[in-house]
Amino acid sequence: MPRYKVAHVKEQGVDLIIVPLDAHYGLEAQNQQEEIRDHLQLRANAAGLVGTVVPVWKDAFGTMLFLAPPNWHPFFKSLTYEQVIGNLNKEIFWD
Repeated sequence: MPRYKVAHVKEQGVDLIIVPLDAHYGLEAQNQQEEIRDHLQLRANAAGLVGTVVPVWKDAFGTMLFLAPPNWHPFFKSLTYEQVIGNLNKEIFWD
């Protein structure tokens, strides 16, 4: 059963569902990353969470990378992976 701890936050009046993933996610092709993000979006909504799902992961150098709408890039560039982990407050899972 997949299970993800997420940071469900409100930033500038907008709900975001930040999902930390392992580094393998960053090795996927862009279309596969988008499919995974879209699936997580469906599962988060089914769990009652409102907002945009944004996957985050660490690269080989420990830098946090993300798949977010362009207007959110400055916000995510200002975060560290550790800050995201420190704000985990919900969980999504399914069978």
